[in-house]
Amino acid sequence: MDLIVVFGAAAVVGSLLIIWWSVSGDRTASLDLGQADDVSRDLRDRQLGQGASDRLAKPGFERFGQRLRGWTPAGRVSALERKLASAGSPSEWSVDRLLTVKLLGGVLMAVLVVLIVDFTLLGILLVIAAGLVGFFVPDALLTRQVDARNQQIRRDLADVIDQVSMMVQAGLGIDAALARAARSSDGPLPDELTRVGQDVRVGIERSVALANMADRVDVPELRTVVAALAQAERLGSPISQTLEIQADELRLKRRQHAEEQAMKLPVKLLFPMVFCILPVLLIIVLAPAAISILETLS
Repeated sequence: MDLIVVFGAAAVVGSLLIIWWSVSGDRTASLDLGQADDVSRDLRDRQLGQGASDRLAKPGFERFGQRLRGWTPAGRVSALERKLASAGSPSEWSVDRLLTVKLLGGVLMAVLVVLIVDFTLLGILLVIAAGLVGFFVPDALLTRQVDARNQQIRRDLADVIDQVSMMVQAGLGIDAALARAARSSDGPLPDELTRVGQDVRVGIERSVALANMADRVDVPELRTVVAALAQAERLGSPISQTLEIQADELRLKRRQHAEEQAMKLPVKLLFPMVFCILPVLLIIVLAPAAISILETLS
């Protein structure tokens, strides 16, 4: 590998980072928007007071992402929308931006590898592999965020349903109980309950809003609770009793899941014990005896 090519690639990457930093940074001479004369300032002054990233970079990326969205198959776009919804719809992230990051990541990784490797069959394979890695890394990060969020919802579900059950037994309606439970704690599940309350206030039926929440989160335990609530509402069964039964079942499932993870622990510890801990113990135990044998024989 030529050292000049490596330094050239580093210089290109460094220059791109410097250009991006200089373009995307906020303007130090921007006008103070907290003064009293902000009301009389026209739209042009407000736009010029923004950073270059807000005026140039973001609109450019949005237009580029819209074009990529048009070229992407509809099924793939729907899958990305569902994954973003399962991740909690992160702020300032959309399907257009995700597609743009995926494409730019793949192209940049491929370009960097092209600058480093030689033009051989192995080099071409490395370029293709680097491009694929850069293209699918955002998907992997998003999937990891979805899994972490679902695990948090699965852990909090039994406690939240318990709170809702006690509130309903105390005389609150199911909508008020869900809203109170959403305000009393933090996390992804209270955020989803808050969205359910917003959907109900704009005119969506509660069963439909809960079903939409179950589709967004895609946690089997939550889907079971939503189905039980819908059935209780349809059959006229006491909602408080239904919630209490569901809370008991959720606590049982959580305990069984913890026991299952504990049973998997010895298998997970087998690899580090055999390849990391056991060789060190053998060296500590057998090294003095081996040294003594060598000294005796010599």
